[in-house]
Amino acid sequence: MREAWLDERPLATGNWMRGVIMRVDIDKLTEAELIDLNNRVVARLEFLAQMRAHAQMLEFKIGDRVSFQPDGHRRVVGMLIRYNRKTVTVITDDGQRWNVSPRLLGRADEPQRSSNPAANIVPLRKT
Repeated sequence: MREAWLDERPLATGNWMRGVIMRVDIDKLTEAELIDLNNRVVARLEFLAQMRAHAQMLEFKIGDRVSFQPDGHRRVVGMLIRYNRKTVTVITDDGQRWNVSPRLLGRADEPQRSSNPAANIVPLRKT
C-alpha cells in the first residue's frame, strides 16, 4: 500500500481541515484525484521555491554591488537595480544587463573610485 500524507483537504461542506494529518492510500485514488493531488504538490513546491528565492533576494538591496560567475565566463560585477519575480536584474560596469538567480549572487568588493567623476557613471539604455 502506497500512502501520501495531506495536511489540508477540502470537505464536502467547503470547509478546510487545517493542521490535520490524513493518511491517503493513493492506490485507491481515481485518475482525476491523482491528477488533482499532483497539481497541489507541484503548486506547493513552486510556492516554496518562490519563497526561498524571495528570502535570498532580501539579502541584497537595490544599489548594492554584487558579483556572480556565469558558466563559461569570467566573474561579473555590477549593481543590483531591480527585483523580479524569481531573479534580480544586475547592470554590469560596462552596461550589460543580466537577470540572475539571487542564490548565485555574492557581495562585490567596492571598486576603487576614480578621481574623475565621469568615470563612475554607467550609461543606461532606454527600454
